[in-house]
Amino acid sequence: MPTIDERTIEVAGTEVFVREAQSRTASPILYLHGVPTHGADWIPFLERTSGIAPDLPGFGRSGKSAAFDNSIDGYSRFLHAFVETLGLARFSLVVHDWGAVGLALAQQRPELIDRLVIADAVPFLPDYRWHRIARVWRTPLLGELFMGSTTRLGVRVLMRRVRALPDEALKDFADTMIEHFDHGTQRAILRLYRSAPPDVLERAGDRLGELRAPALVVWGEHDPFLPTRFAHAYADALGGETEVEVVPGARHWPWLDDPAVIERVAEFLARSR
Repeated sequence: MPTIDERTIEVAGTEVFVREAQSRTASPILYLHGVPTHGADWIPFLERTSGIAPDLPGFGRSGKSAAFDNSIDGYSRFLHAFVETLGLARFSLVVHDWGAVGLALAQQRPELIDRLVIADAVPFLPDYRWHRIARVWRTPLLGELFMGSTTRLGVRVLMRRVRALPDEALKDFADTMIEHFDHGTQRAILRLYRSAPPDVLERAGDRLGELRAPALVVWGEHDPFLPTRFAHAYADALGGETEVEVVPGARHWPWLDDPAVIERVAEFLARSR
């Protein structure tokens, strides 16, 4: 099992906390987390495949400046600077939930992408309408009140109610999330969701067909936020050979329901092109 090193680097004026395990694949692997968590989501993958997992600005232990642009375009610009700072000339990309901002970078620089894994990602596709929690976050004042009243117990109750996680994962999820769920993270989430109405999401995927790297789309069968039809829609939109795996019984973090997902992703990333 590779050692996971932790460090903080500066990228375009933002302090970025990075977890990294020495690469065991032909090209490095960049893992991008979603909302409301941070790069710790990827620790089981780093232990298996190695790679790089930053906390995106606004999340975890990275900088949370009010001046940062918490939008798809803002994160895309950040990721351009991030890969240049690390000297990543070519890499495999794994995205989950709002880690989909990495797809904006990938569409602008498709030559950088060796292999691509999309797991229960925000749809940069037509016809998506935000789920109930997102609609609350997108509503001025109501979103702020909801954020301000978030507690560890409340997270566990809500995640159980919407059936987003297996029961045995609820406590660890809530503990890990709440540890860094401060005002900066709450602000980042509200800004990100409010910057992305359905038409913006659709436009963000306009060039998915230019991504011709081999791709794997992994989706939880019972994801309460993102219907499985978007797994197939992503596969149809991408321009390269794409495999789709809908994980039976799994939810929004499918590897927490079925740890075999980690091995499936690792096997895909290890293939030569």
